Amino acid sequence: MSEPHAPPQSPPSLSPLALSDPIPRAQFSKRTLIRTILCRPDSGAGLAGQRVTVGGWVKTGREQGKGAFAFLEVNDGSCPANLQVMVDADVGNLGELVHTGTSVLVEGTLKAPPEGARQKIELRVERVVEVGTVDPANYPLPKARLTLEFLRDVVHLRPRTNTISAVARIRNALAYATHTFFQNHGFLYVHTPIITTSDCEGAGEMFQVTTLINEAEKAEKEMKKNPPPSEAEIEAADSAVKEKGEVVKQLKSAKASKEDITAAVAVLNKAKEELAKLEERAKLKPGIPQKDGKIDYSLDFFSRQAFLTVSGQLQVESFACAVSNVYTFGPTFRAENSHTSRHLAEFWMVEPEIAFADLEDDMNCAEAYVKFMCQWLLDNCLDDMELMAKNFDKTAIERLKMVASTPFERISYTEAVSLLENVKDKKFDNKVEWGIDLASEHERYLTEVLFKKPVIVYNYPKGIKAFYMRLNNDDKTVAAMDVLVPKVGELIGGSQREERLEVIEKRILDMGLPLEPYEWYLDLRRYGTVKHCGFGLGFERMILFATGIDNIRDVIPFPRYPGRADL
Repeated sequence: MSEPHAPPQSPPSLSPLALSDPIPRAQFSKRTLIRTILCRPDSGAGLAGQRVTVGGWVKTGREQGKGAFAFLEVNDGSCPANLQVMVDADVGNLGELVHTGTSVLVEGTLKAPPEGARQKIELRVERVVEVGTVDPANYPLPKARLTLEFLRDVVHLRPRTNTISAVARIRNALAYATHTFFQNHGFLYVHTPIITTSDCEGAGEMFQVTTLINEAEKAEKEMKKNPPPSEAEIEAADSAVKEKGEVVKQLKSAKASKEDITAAVAVLNKAKEELAKLEERAKLKPGIPQKDGKIDYSLDFFSRQAFLTVSGQLQVESFACAVSNVYTFGPTFRAENSHTSRHLAEFWMVEPEIAFADLEDDMNCAEAYVKFMCQWLLDNCLDDMELMAKNFDKTAIERLKMVASTPFERISYTEAVSLLENVKDKKFDNKVEWGIDLASEHERYLTEVLFKKPVIVYNYPKGIKAFYMRLNNDDKTVAAMDVLVPKVGELIGGSQREERLEVIEKRILDMGLPLEPYEWYLDLRRYGTVKHCGFGLGFERMILFATGIDNIRDVIPFPRYPGRADL
């Protein structure tokens, strides 16, 4: 009988171990994670004398003592710190071991280094178990400091760098925090479709999913290999069918034997099959099929136009209107031909929906969620955040502390515009007036200069917001809100959803969108409509905010943007 599943574990405790305590070994690997050695209050000093097996990649290596031994800085990705490893020449081939990028699995004893050394513990190797060698002449990642731009050209190797591996751990921590927050508050995690027939944003900048191009290419190849039949061939086949049919008719009239009639019918059926094949091949035409001058999507894979989703919100609303509180967390796509440092073609969104809730509830949830993530990084990822503060943004940790502990300012869009119109110490590139969509420079001025803390702006003009946002009583604004934070500006966009059927139908039509693709969405208002709200957080923007890194292409493992889709 199998053992019951263990309950979910929190991040492992890093409290100091006594000398007699065994070091925790990785549960599914016969080795000890470097994090469990170095990420302790004493930096591992209390572990001297313990035997361990460690695996990782050599960051730097150097032979010393005229080739008698070598020091390796080894990292396994479990933390930003490297473990210093000392290998004697009689234990391993030092020439193979010292090159940057070499993978090693080694056994040995942890020892205290000489007094005055930077590190508090090092590993004296007694056995080299495995080595993955590297040709230093061809290895793309030399020991020199590399720019993030350069690393985008070696996206498959860049996780080996300090920065990208730290970003990966921060990203992992924020994903863990996201699920922890919503699960702790009773939200149901729903997987929404990546392929959709709805345009949530109404922007039209969507990647299309189709097999028509492939089918057209196959048809063209088939036509070259086996050209369509001529009219004469079809007429001849048709005549053959008539001729065979006449034979059957005559046999039946003459009351021929059953065997003769059966044989004649078989010949007739074969002639009919040949005619059907010829007629089918005659219909083959080069190019994508059209009807009435337009592409005929009824012949496509889904029998209609389909796209990669820009948001899971509409679909997850159907679950909110049935099981109350839900969230989706997955990839979204936008075919926007933008090359800015803030845009990706593929990015991740966190999108909760709350039933029986209004705009104030939405703002409360968004604020609590952002604060929770900031505190989670401070509690569980401080070593990586210290690396970010050292290399990219000295204020990164203080910014997390401020956001985690400070109540967010809340102002209406009209108040925000009024404040920005009265700014005297800065000239904005984008003119400020009521009705505009606030630009990043406006958002950052509000949060970085005027209030010096996160700001939630609510009640936006209806003309700049999506059709599903609830129309306010003034008929000019909608119950929408954006959470603005220092460094990135808008981090979250959300709203109370329009639950009134007649109002949302009019909004869809006023925006020039067809009703038909949204009939299922309107059903949620026809049958048991309910007040509900939700928001979307751009996950990569949250990582930008946390780390202080400037380009969004450096905080997602495999960035997709115009002209690039490596791997």
